[in-house]
Amino acid sequence: MYDYVIVGGGSAGCVLAARLTEDPDVTVCVVEAGPLDTVENIHVPAGFAKLFRTGVDWDYDTHDEPGLNGRRVFLPQGRVLGGTSSINSMIYVRGNPLDFDAWGQPGWGFDDLLGYFLRSEDNDRGESAFHGVGGPLGVSDNRARNPMSTAFLAAAAAAGFAANDDFNGPAQDGFGYFQVNQRDGRRSSAATAFLHPVLHRPNLTLEANLQTHRVLVEGGRATGVVGFRAGEEITVRAEREVVLAAGAYNSPQLLMLSGIGPAAMLGALNIPVVLDQPLVGQNLQDHALVPLVYTHRHPISMLAAGAPESVHQFVTEGRGPLTSNGPEAGGFVRTLSGLPAPDVEFLTAPVMIADSGLAAPTAHAITLGASLLTPLSRGHVSLGSDDPTAKPRIVHNYYADPADLDTAVRALRIALEIAGTAPLEPYTETAFRPPASTSEEDLRAYARARTQSTYHPVGTCAMGQVVDAELRVMGVEGLRVVDASVMPTITRGNTNAPVIAIAEKAADLISGAPALPARGTEALAA
Repeated sequence: MYDYVIVGGGSAGCVLAARLTEDPDVTVCVVEAGPLDTVENIHVPAGFAKLFRTGVDWDYDTHDEPGLNGRRVFLPQGRVLGGTSSINSMIYVRGNPLDFDAWGQPGWGFDDLLGYFLRSEDNDRGESAFHGVGGPLGVSDNRARNPMSTAFLAAAAAAGFAANDDFNGPAQDGFGYFQVNQRDGRRSSAATAFLHPVLHRPNLTLEANLQTHRVLVEGGRATGVVGFRAGEEITVRAEREVVLAAGAYNSPQLLMLSGIGPAAMLGALNIPVVLDQPLVGQNLQDHALVPLVYTHRHPISMLAAGAPESVHQFVTEGRGPLTSNGPEAGGFVRTLSGLPAPDVEFLTAPVMIADSGLAAPTAHAITLGASLLTPLSRGHVSLGSDDPTAKPRIVHNYYADPADLDTAVRALRIALEIAGTAPLEPYTETAFRPPASTSEEDLRAYARARTQSTYHPVGTCAMGQVVDAELRVMGVEGLRVVDASVMPTITRGNTNAPVIAIAEKAADLISGAPALPARGTEALAA
């Protein structure tokens, strides 16, 4: 029996466990389906793509996507301590202040959350109105800075776009290097930052390799979870609350397996209905990415990152190609005049990224492309089986709203313009699987054929729909959800930093600690 049982040792779960156990009188058990984060490629930044479809990845795919010619899209998600923060590209972007204000939830505006962003941060740029120091999470400038990334930024400038050296500063628009979740050139995941330093606490228990199958609900209250490890059923009881921190795919799956979801679907699968809640699993959102790939003769891509001199530099200095997070540089752009904030995020990586990163690079190359920051399309997560080990049925419905495809085409035109400038000429010798032409029809066809996920699922247990503004599941006592699924709408940028801030605030909500004071953002608004 514990006070709190946290399901999921990922970005949110690690933060919650660390913060809640600051009170020595509170006991917490973290239940993680995957193993400990001991795989070397987790901690060597350039090795993250080698983690896909391994034992530390849930290895999900979408179901047939109607807007992508029936293709299925690869969806990696961390099944390991640290969750997806242990296998992602480490980009630290909070999003735009308008994102959080648009949620319309009391206590969740950007001014309310900025203090939580700063509390988690240990930014090597030092303390300022926009950055925090002394927090658990390492945030640093990129140490790799491949010549192709620098050329990409020069190309964006040549195409007329402004520079921006801080996407978490006064303004989001413009191009520059991303800050990354690294410390001394190594990954700073939620596990290494928040959980490992406190695992010695006697009031904290970690149960790894234990996959939760359902939440126990007795008399309308969550009282624990049931899981399996090595064929053995294990029950973990919660005196106060069960907190689902399993992510935008697995949290709704667990709710439905526990009888909380659409009654018609649950009944068809012979799952006893605890609460008819048709919105569980709905409202799924993601940033669709449309990449362009160009090959060239220069032996400077990440294919060369494993050279002995690079390994030596990484081991001795924490610098060099092995510190690359992949998409080192990028930018935020408004593809239409009159938009209140950027609607596209550009990313570039000094490597060939083909087939959602699942195909081995066959040549030195540069990949650049844009992800759609404000999609109107909505998908869903549902069950295909009552077996808890079966993967959830995921449909993102990319381009279900025609306006999203319009945005993708505008973004493609900008990407092609940047690729055609002089600074990138040495690295764009041969287009790899390019659009047939720049006609509207061919660019639309290219987007449908090549779009992939940016691996940012959110929204499936949204505030105001499934959970309230304190992240409590409406209709069930003692049960909360704390992860990306609670976002009503997706943020403009990579979603890991917002998830950590959500968990920081949730820890105060759960413990009853006073909320951090709101911080004025007049400079940001200006």
